[in-house]
Amino acid sequence: MTNLTIKRCGYAAIVGRPNVGKSTLLNHILGQKLAITSRKPHTTRHNMLGIKTEDNVQTVYIDTPGIHRGRKKAINRYMNKTALAALKDVDVVIFMIDRNKWTDEDQIVLECVRHVTGQLIVTLNKTDRLEVRAELVPHISWLQEHLPNAQIIPISAQSGHNLDVLKRMIAKYLPENEYYFPEDEITDKSSLFLVAEMIREKIIRQIGAEVPYQITVKTEEFKQQGKVLHVHALIFVERDGQKKIIIGDKGERIKRIGTEARKDMELLFTSKIMLNLWVKVSSGWSNDAHTLRYLGYGDL
Repeated sequence: MTNLTIKRCGYAAIVGRPNVGKSTLLNHILGQKLAITSRKPHTTRHNMLGIKTEDNVQTVYIDTPGIHRGRKKAINRYMNKTALAALKDVDVVIFMIDRNKWTDEDQIVLECVRHVTGQLIVTLNKTDRLEVRAELVPHISWLQEHLPNAQIIPISAQSGHNLDVLKRMIAKYLPENEYYFPEDEITDKSSLFLVAEMIREKIIRQIGAEVPYQITVKTEEFKQQGKVLHVHALIFVERDGQKKIIIGDKGERIKRIGTEARKDMELLFTSKIMLNLWVKVSSGWSNDAHTLRYLGYGDL
């Protein structure tokens, strides 16, 4: 049990290859949907803070983009740089891997976390789906050999299996500190950012393999008028053909994207939402440093 007379507060970075379940883990720990998720890799593009305050412990989780090999485009370099920056000066690093799958990109992440200064915790995800737990033993032994200073814990980000154990383990390594954020705060991200991400998630979930990686969203207006929150957003694509795909036949697809995004916004902001979406072609935006900075991707 955590000593309730002592406050603890610190940072825990969640890292791993793309599509291993980092954002799902953050959402489950927070008890609400904050980070967008999909089955497609590279859904997360920015570091996002998720703040959980309970039992006199405030853990500031950093959900990071998946660390990957792709460095051809500026946006890929941005995602890798963003994820690696989160490893510095945090109290805990959570290295997330699949229960029975190991890839070249997992190996890249392992090399990145091998010498972190914060406490390393390796989480084996989706272990609730294993029929025979003994199958984990060789994997755990191999990890212990290569990361001797790590704590290793089987979890399920989806079902919540062992997440209470994980949270207690993290709390153990956080320093005694006053809280960095108000107790009722759950993220450092602006409403404009969260709105853009919700829209992008709906696009990713509805559209095929290539287009999602060449789209981004910028919130142009976020204004409360009476009981209605008015939101205007621009969807950027790289080619005219992609614009047609997102709009769909007679505008049906963009209407569906807007309807689904609006439902999430109304839950998060507890307000009726009036959402307007436009699609704009910006050729080569994902490989142009100036455009990426304009779209909120920071320095490259």
